[in-house]
Amino acid sequence: MLKLNVLITGSTGYIGVQLVKLLIKHRNVNIKYLCGKSSVGKNISFYDKSLKNEKLPKIVKFSHKYLKEVDIIFSALPNGEAQLLSKSLLKKNTLIDLAGDFRLEKTSDYLKWYKQKHKAPNQIKKSIYSLPEITGKEIKKFKIISCPGCYPTSILLPLYPLIKYNLVKSNNIIIDSKSGYSGAGRGVKKKYKNQNLDESLRAYGIGFHKHNPEIDQMLKKITNKKVRFSFTPHLSPMFRGILSTIYLDLNKNINLKKIHSILQRFYKSKKFVKVLKINSLVSTNDVINTNNCHISVCKSKYSNKIILLSAIDNLIKGGSGQGIQNMNILYNFNYTEGLK
Repeated sequence: MLKLNVLITGSTGYIGVQLVKLLIKHRNVNIKYLCGKSSVGKNISFYDKSLKNEKLPKIVKFSHKYLKEVDIIFSALPNGEAQLLSKSLLKKNTLIDLAGDFRLEKTSDYLKWYKQKHKAPNQIKKSIYSLPEITGKEIKKFKIISCPGCYPTSILLPLYPLIKYNLVKSNNIIIDSKSGYSGAGRGVKKKYKNQNLDESLRAYGIGFHKHNPEIDQMLKKITNKKVRFSFTPHLSPMFRGILSTIYLDLNKNINLKKIHSILQRFYKSKKFVKVLKINSLVSTNDVINTNNCHISVCKSKYSNKIILLSAIDNLIKGGSGQGIQNMNILYNFNYTEGLK
């Protein structure tokens, strides 16, 4: 059995810890190195007590010499860090980035939305933005795999097929997304120290959230029409999970049943995407601690409109689980390995 040696950078963040918890159950993976900065010398169980009895390496400071010993590098570092790491990759290495370093194809877009200059522009052509259910077949050509953000994952999975087959109007899409506060990273409570995150709902990034361009980029690839959408994210009083509500205008001669049928067919063989019965109520509670995305097509009070609901766990399907899905595809492992 093929066994990959894996290094995880940013291993102590919410997504990094979740990645460790999934990979210890993966039959084809050996976690060789866990890397951090302020956490050097600690056990990963310091950040999650459920890992206390697992045989895992202590956290070390990243060193380029480790690249000779590993096959896969998972990066859950802040934006900009994976770009620097990518310049040192060896022929045997594949980088799977869970942050935003290689999500955008244009360096000008990266500068505009992430407010920093791209540090590895020549590496972009070696990377692919890979939402597994849609672009998974293409990833074997690339050494850098960029996993979509959590919000775009919850939005693109239900929306992509409808834009692709020209079923809905693309000039006035309204997207309202609510996420658990873990999506803002381990420093979220310090950032919002004067607010009670467990009892308040907060809108942020209105009109200019950094996930806008990757949604736009993905949809532009499948339509010649200008896609115009408004996306507003919210921090919700829960730790994890995302619920996205998408309001759409139907094209002529398209109805709710047609939309539902197309989504069912598109995801029929995709084990992690569940298209529920029409008008099903979707809850983050149904997808927490899974790699699933639940999608519901709902009737509007207007006959020419529909409402899509989409729920995921931002730390798994919107992060670590998606990274593992891409790895499984890349190495022809069982599609669900480590994700059941």
